[in-house]
Amino acid sequence: MLDKLIEKIDKNCINIDKKLVEKAYYLAEEAHSHQKRESGEPYLVHPVEVACILAEMGMDTNTIVAGLLHDVIEDTDYSYEDIEALFNEEVANLVDGVTKLGKIKYKTKEEQKADNVRKMLLAMTKDVRVILIKLADRLHNLRTLKFKSIEKQKEKAKETFDIYAPLAHRLGMSKIKWELEDLAFRYMNSNEYYELVKEIAEKRVEREEYISRVINDLRERLALSGIETDIEGRPKHFYSIYRKMVNKSKSVDQIFDLTAIRILVHTIKDCYAVLGIVHTVYKPIPGRFKDYIAMPKPNMYQSLHTTVIGPHGKTFEIQIRTFDMHKTAEYGIAAHWKYKEGSNDNGGSNLDNKLSWIRDMVEWQRDTEDAEEFMEAFKIDLFSDEVFVFTPKGVVINLPNEATPIDFAYRIHTDVGNKCIGAKVNGRMVTLDYHLKTGEIVEILTSSTPKGPSIDWLNIVKSNQAKSKIRAWFKKQKREENIVKGKDVLEREAKRHGYNFGELAKTEAFEKILKKYNFNSIDDLYASVGSGIVIASGIVGKLRDSIEHSKCNGENNSEALKKAEDQIKTTNLKKKPSEVGVTVRGLSNVMVRFSKCCNPVPGDDIIGYITRGRGISIHRKDCNNIDGLLEEDGDKFVEVTWGISNKGDYVTEIQVKCDDRNGVLSDIMIIVTEMKVQLQALNAKTNKQGFAMVNIKLRITTIDELKELMKKVKKVKGVIEVYRVKN
Repeated sequence: MLDKLIEKIDKNCINIDKKLVEKAYYLAEEAHSHQKRESGEPYLVHPVEVACILAEMGMDTNTIVAGLLHDVIEDTDYSYEDIEALFNEEVANLVDGVTKLGKIKYKTKEEQKADNVRKMLLAMTKDVRVILIKLADRLHNLRTLKFKSIEKQKEKAKETFDIYAPLAHRLGMSKIKWELEDLAFRYMNSNEYYELVKEIAEKRVEREEYISRVINDLRERLALSGIETDIEGRPKHFYSIYRKMVNKSKSVDQIFDLTAIRILVHTIKDCYAVLGIVHTVYKPIPGRFKDYIAMPKPNMYQSLHTTVIGPHGKTFEIQIRTFDMHKTAEYGIAAHWKYKEGSNDNGGSNLDNKLSWIRDMVEWQRDTEDAEEFMEAFKIDLFSDEVFVFTPKGVVINLPNEATPIDFAYRIHTDVGNKCIGAKVNGRMVTLDYHLKTGEIVEILTSSTPKGPSIDWLNIVKSNQAKSKIRAWFKKQKREENIVKGKDVLEREAKRHGYNFGELAKTEAFEKILKKYNFNSIDDLYASVGSGIVIASGIVGKLRDSIEHSKCNGENNSEALKKAEDQIKTTNLKKKPSEVGVTVRGLSNVMVRFSKCCNPVPGDDIIGYITRGRGISIHRKDCNNIDGLLEEDGDKFVEVTWGISNKGDYVTEIQVKCDDRNGVLSDIMIIVTEMKVQLQALNAKTNKQGFAMVNIKLRITTIDELKELMKKVKKVKGVIEVYRVKN
C-alpha cells in the first residue's frame, strides 16, 4: 500500500517530503492495527486510499500526511497534541478540522449534521485543504459503501447529494463531483441507476462510432489551421443524464448529447480560433453558446461551450478550453492551492478571493440557530443557479438565480446596501424586488441620509450574504438602543441604593465584573442589561457588597467575628430553639435573613454567614456562592439549624425544562393553583436548543411541600426536568 501511494506521489506531485509521508503511514498502521472495516479488510486501507486520492490531486506533503492520519484523533488514543508533537501544527490542525463532533450529544440527527457542517465551514476558512481531505474521505467511503446496510447506504448517499457533491461543485472539482454523484445515485436510486446503465450500454458501440467520426473530421480541419490540439470524447456521467431525463421528461433515446467532445489547446486565442472553425464545420444551435472564459463561473471553471448539429441531424456539445483550464476544471481549488509548489506570490490572495463565498457562509450561519433552517439555507446556497450581471463600469457580478437589486447592492458593499433606495436596470427604473437576469447592467441609487434597510427585505433577497448583512444592521441598531436603556437602568438601580453608578464603574470590583461576564467594554454590559440578559440589581448588588467589604477590610476578621458573636449572645441568652426560623449555635431570636441567591426552606441543609450590620445570612449548603465565601472568609461561617415548628413561609425558586408545546405553561400553573401555593413571580423563555425554560418563584412552608409540588410538575406532559435554582 505504501508503494502504491509513493507511486501516485511520484506521478502527480512535486516537492513532497516522502520520509514524513512514510512516518505518517507507519503511525496510521500502528494506531489502526486492531481495527477492521466492515468489508473485513484492515482499517489502514481507508486512510491510505484517501491519501492516494489527495496525491492524484497533486496536493502537498502536509495534506497527504493529514489524509493518512485523518481518523487517528477521532478513532484512536492519539490526541491533537500527539500529532502536533510528532509532525507539526499544520498537520494537527488539518486532522482536527476533519474530525467530526462525535462526542457531543444532540437532540436530533439534523442538529448533529448542522454542527458538523458548521465546524467544517469554520475549518475551511482557516485552511481549505480540510474540505479536500473530507471529500477524499467521502469518495473512498462511497466506493466501499456496498458493505454497509441498505439504510446506511441511502443515508450516506443522501448526505452526499445534500452536502459533499455540491461542495465539490462549488470548489470546481468536477472529477470528484461526478464520481460522488454517480456513486450516490447507485445507492439512492438503485433501480433507475442499473436500468439507465443497461440502456446506455446497449447503444454504446453505435454512439462511440459516431463520436469517433466527428473527432476525425475535427482533427482534419484543425490540423489545416496549424493549431495544436488534443481532442477526446467524454461520456456524460450517469447522474447528469438521469437528471436531464427527469427535468425534461425525456427517455434515453431522446437525449442525443450523451457524449461531449472536448478540445484542449494552449492559449485563449486558440480557444476562440477553434470555436470559429467548429462553427464552419457544424451548424451551431442559437442560444446554446456559453462563454465561461470571458465570464468564469464562481468555482473558477473556464471553457467555451457550444451545441452543434452533426451528421444525421444529431446534436452534441463541444467544450473548448486550454490545458490549464482543464486542470482547474478537473480539480478546481486543488489545482490552485498556493502551497502546492511552495509559491509565496499573489496566488495566495487570489485564492482567498475565490473562496470568499466560504467566509460569507460562515458569516450568515452564525445568525442561524435552528438546525433545519441552517441546513436548508446551506443547501440552497450550494445548489442555486446563478445570474451574471454588470456594474455600470463593466465589472461582472455573480448572484443567485432570481437575485434582486438589493442582493446586488450588498454584494458591492455593505454601505451601498444599507443606503439603497432604488435601482436602474439597463437605464430603466425597476422595483427593488425585480429579478435580475444575466447580462443586465445594474445601477444602485443611494441616499445621503439613509434610513437603513427595511425588515421586509429579508423576504425579498435571495443571497444569504445579503440576509446576513441586513440582520447585522438591525442587530447593531438594537444594540445601540439597549446600551442607552441599560445605562439608564443601572444608574437608577445604583441611585436607589444611594450610589452613583459612574463612581461604581471606576472601582476595581467593576473591572472584575466585566471580566467575570466576559464583557470587553462597559457598552457590552449596558447592552446586556438593556436586553434583559443581565439583571441590573445583580450587578449593582455585587458592586455594593464589594465596596462595603472593602470598607471593613481595615478591621481584623477575628475581631469582626468576635463582635458579631457578642451581639448574638446579648440578643437572647436562652438556649431554647425558636418556634419559627433558625437556631444559631443554640441561640434563638437572633437577627437572621434568608439569602436570595439560594432561597433556603425548612428541611434544607443550611449554614450561616456573619455579615456586617445585617445579622446572619442563611444559605443552603449546596449554594454556588458558598465555595467562594469559604475561601475568602471561612471564619465567618457558623452552624445553624431549623427551629422546631417552622410555621413561617419562605420564598424559593424552581426551574422547569420542558418541550416548547402549546399549553405546557397552563398545565404547570394548574398544579401550582391546586396545591394552593402562593406564586411570587413567573418567567418563561425558549433557549437556543428549542426547549422552554420556566422559572417559578413561590412561597412555601416546608421542603416536603416543595418536593410534592416538583414531583407533580415532573409528571406534566413534555416536562423533562425540574430542579431548585441555586443562585
